[in-house]
Amino acid sequence: MSDIPDAFLITALVLLIFASAFFSGSETGMVAINRYRLRHLARNGHRGAQRVERLLARMDRLLGVILIGNNFVNNYAATIAALLALAWFGNTGAALAPIVFTIVMLIFAEVTPKTYAARRPEGLAFFASLILRPLQVLFAPLLWAVGGISNGILSLFGTRAADDGTDDLSPEELRTVVNEAGGLIPKRHQKMLLNILDLEKVTVEDIMIPRSEMVGIDIDSDITDIISILRNSQHTRLPIYRSDPNDMVGVLHLRKVNRLLMQPEVKKAELMQFSVEPYYVPEGTPLHRQLINFQNVRRRMGIVVDEYGDVLGLITLEDILEEIVGEFTTDLAASSPDILPQEDGSYVIDGSAHLREINRTLQWDLPTDGPKTLNGLILEYLQDIPDSSTSLRVDDYLIEILQVKDNMVKATRVRRRNTSR
Repeated sequence: MSDIPDAFLITALVLLIFASAFFSGSETGMVAINRYRLRHLARNGHRGAQRVERLLARMDRLLGVILIGNNFVNNYAATIAALLALAWFGNTGAALAPIVFTIVMLIFAEVTPKTYAARRPEGLAFFASLILRPLQVLFAPLLWAVGGISNGILSLFGTRAADDGTDDLSPEELRTVVNEAGGLIPKRHQKMLLNILDLEKVTVEDIMIPRSEMVGIDIDSDITDIISILRNSQHTRLPIYRSDPNDMVGVLHLRKVNRLLMQPEVKKAELMQFSVEPYYVPEGTPLHRQLINFQNVRRRMGIVVDEYGDVLGLITLEDILEEIVGEFTTDLAASSPDILPQEDGSYVIDGSAHLREINRTLQWDLPTDGPKTLNGLILEYLQDIPDSSTSLRVDDYLIEILQVKDNMVKATRVRRRNTSR
């Protein structure tokens, strides 16, 4: 002890404390770093990110080299601190050294560097990778031995070394990431991303135009009536059927028949020449799948059919896009003719209106896990066909039935209760 100068021991102790702080901060920085931002930087050629990503690929080796280095410098520092205390204060100093040394290490080698690393993980991780990578090579034999013993112990508890965690996110986890993105993603884009995630939960019959509301051409009708429908239609594509929508014969694009309608006489056979084969969509098809199907077959409208081949309604590409980006117009009356706002804050809503359309338009949350329309929701709650002027409450919504016709609720007045406190 007398052969080693105190100045040398003090300098060594300070350096060891700094080394301990480095290993402690490195561990926190490597664990706290954003894996998705790291992957993005690595793919864009950031060398520091690429080094860190290689280190994190074998977490057992990374933790091994950090813990070996940290334990080595901590034990060495504790030995030097004990020698200095014994030389300066005798046995009393040796007894108090562990207490003082523990406080010093907690402040300077644990809490402070780990707090810094948690706040700025990227900078510390990129710097630490320059040192940890060579140390991995230097300690390779020791890491192999320690790792083998550690993995052997873990195997006794049913955990294998190959059972590395995955960074893949489930849809619900991705939804949480989008929700917590804050100012990184504009609110409108945030909403669109969440709507895309919801597409797999929604099927074509949730948003289709039901058969009772389909506008089409009965090719067996008088040619004068057919021309009137074509000239007054607000739609660009119309299905063509014979007497019954179940006997679908084609789909007509109105742009293709504009010149034909200018002729003094139009024949049904000429109209049929401009039609294309109907494209059928099975009920229950998720929207995300149907969006891809529309792209694959290069169609923009499909006829929804049930398991027996009966027509249930039709769905368009625009309907699916509106589920993602919202209505293409901000005019409530134009975008949702089934929903009419009233001066008292209530809404007169057609009974055939889809619940999803009502929720999307009014930012409501009427239950959509059962019936698809407001009429279906009312009938499910009442378990009977109600009379006019009947009122009911569904969650936070007060519904007054205004008109019942043909065993269906035709018109309602709906008001959302004020739940603010």
